[in-house]
Amino acid sequence: MIDREEKICRARELFLSGYNCAQSVAAAFAPEMGLTQEKVLRLISGFGGGLGGLRVTCGTVSAMCMVMSWLHGYDEADDFDGKKHLYATEQRMAARFTDRYGTLCCRDLLTAAGVEIKNTPSPRTPEYYRKRPCARYVEACAGILADELNELNG
Repeated sequence: MIDREEKICRARELFLSGYNCAQSVAAAFAPEMGLTQEKVLRLISGFGGGLGGLRVTCGTVSAMCMVMSWLHGYDEADDFDGKKHLYATEQRMAARFTDRYGTLCCRDLLTAAGVEIKNTPSPRTPEYYRKRPCARYVEACAGILADELNELNG
């Protein structure tokens, strides 16, 4: 059983130490993935800021899908059942996020919080963390992912 609260705390700790949103969620699950934290941080590094700062799908949501794909994905081109199962799981996780926050779009999430949209990284300062709603998305996705993995793993 994955300790949901431990994953939420770990993801938040990673985010508050300067990692991007996607890195923070994914790296919290490095042990379950059988990878080092460093490998996971590198693997997902370009997904922060809504995919490389493009402000499209929230990086925390992308991270949930990447971890789920690693742990419960498929690797055979004709594995239709595996694809169907993975997509249904990812859609369920995305729906939980959308039900709570109204959108999966990084740009919309930030705009709603009054954050000026830029597609370049910002220095991690106390002001950055005060203005950004991202820590709550990091926590939410770590929790959603832990719940789904616990359900899938019985």
